[in-house]
Amino acid sequence: MKNVVVVGSQWGDEGKGKIVDWLSSEADVVVRFQGGHNAGHTLVIDGKTYKLRLLPSGIVRENKISIIGNGVVVDPWALIDEIEEIRNKGVNINEENLLVSEAVSLILPVHRELDALREDNNKNGKIGTTRRGIGPAYEDKVGRRSIRLVDLSSEENLDAKLTVLLDHHNALRKGMNVKEYNKQNLKEELLKIAPKILKYSKPIWKKIDEFKKSNKKMLFEGAQGILLDVDHGTYPFVTSSNTVASSAATGSGCGVNTINYILGITKAYTTRVGEGPFPSEQKNQIGEKLGEKGKEFGTVTSRKRRCGWFDAVLVKQTIKTSGINGIALTKLDVLDEFDTIQICIAYDLNGKKIDYLPASSIEQFKVKPIYKSFKGWKTSTNGIKSFSELPKQAQTYIKFIEEFVEAKVSTVSTSPERKDTILIENPFEI
Repeated sequence: MKNVVVVGSQWGDEGKGKIVDWLSSEADVVVRFQGGHNAGHTLVIDGKTYKLRLLPSGIVRENKISIIGNGVVVDPWALIDEIEEIRNKGVNINEENLLVSEAVSLILPVHRELDALREDNNKNGKIGTTRRGIGPAYEDKVGRRSIRLVDLSSEENLDAKLTVLLDHHNALRKGMNVKEYNKQNLKEELLKIAPKILKYSKPIWKKIDEFKKSNKKMLFEGAQGILLDVDHGTYPFVTSSNTVASSAATGSGCGVNTINYILGITKAYTTRVGEGPFPSEQKNQIGEKLGEKGKEFGTVTSRKRRCGWFDAVLVKQTIKTSGINGIALTKLDVLDEFDTIQICIAYDLNGKKIDYLPASSIEQFKVKPIYKSFKGWKTSTNGIKSFSELPKQAQTYIKFIEEFVEAKVSTVSTSPERKDTILIENPFEI
């Protein structure tokens, strides 16, 4: 039995939804372990489209258990709305197939407001957050003042914890000339939604241990991408959690020895949402064409994504920092019409050639990509299901990526449809 972690090897939006859905059909348990409802997965199953934000991808399949681990920050109102939305599409969601860690920290209205206030008042430039309160909620978690799901089970305990939380937030709000937040109103809102979400609450570390003992196949589903990791990403233009694969252990309480295989979802070109450095970005017709062909708009925010050539330097770096065993190459078909395709293989930093992205954000903005050119295949790869049937130039492109980043290409996706997948090796069976 294999337990597989799926992470994005770039800045997110790599097409994890389709790959995770395909893997979840083989898994017994699907676990979300970090992030919040700022990252979305789009699944297309039997002609039906499901846009998931907090719910694990396994939720749309029968006889699967979906888990939201302690590493996730949960907006309870957003979660209940999403449950109802997916239920209305005919999916059965109950306390048996959806388990939420009792230790998750909650995103509250005060977090959403602070997120927006900071983004609008940031004199040093925007970070590009989704304004959903994820960052401030993680800050409170680290600051040991967050409201956790288990706190909703006791009004007395909740009242005391809200006092601590709002002492901090109202001091911030006062400094920003914003009206103080009313504790009573917030407490009433939380007590009102408490019964709707507490019924899913479980000690997840204990449940996962039970699943391990009964040899259940587990799939750990990451959100965003490794380049948005708060430690290993393009700081400060990052998310507020660790997006590397090792977070699957801390974000669920399973222990690192539970993880057997790490799959990095990797787009055949590069995209980024929001602000921050992007060495291979194409602010020209090439970028526009990639965005148009790839339908590069955010699942959650509908924001237009920045587009550029494949950056093999960055992907090699994320493979090392996350311990990726193999990559699933997605959206290959988007490159079908290009005469020439470029891959970034190094950077020029002030006249010096380097083979990694520096930690300094100043230098990250300064690096210039050094490209290797490939002849385009100029024919459709859409729907191809065998590697040998791919055009020779496409095979060359894939093999070069595989050798350069030092990780096997285990899967190639040739369309948004789940069936249009070239499976080279199954992570659950290696």
